Amino acid sequence: MTLDEIKATVDADQTVHWANTGYRVHKDSLGQYLITYLPNGSCIGLTERGGYRLNGKEAELFTARSEDGAEYPGNQSRPDGQGRGVAPGGAGAFPLERQL
Repeated sequence: MTLDEIKATVDADQTVHWANTGYRVHKDSLGQYLITYLPNGSCIGLTERGGYRLNGKEAELFTARSEDGAEYPGNQSRPDGQGRGVAPGGAGAFPLERQL
């Protein structure tokens, strides 16, 4: 997704994710577009300070939807099965404490 597509999607109240569904793009009360890591609330700007270059690759940003248009809140992978938090083959990776 391009920067303009991301902003338009967020402005249309649709959810955009970065890398996996643990990261959500949103617009705050000051009009800033941010990427928030949902498990701990940590966030960074969607772009660098100048507002033109994404803090991620365009290919890593996506909108997660089911066949009926509802989101999969527990889905941990991009639609193509690639990205952070994903094991080879698209299986969701778990935090270390869940693997023990």
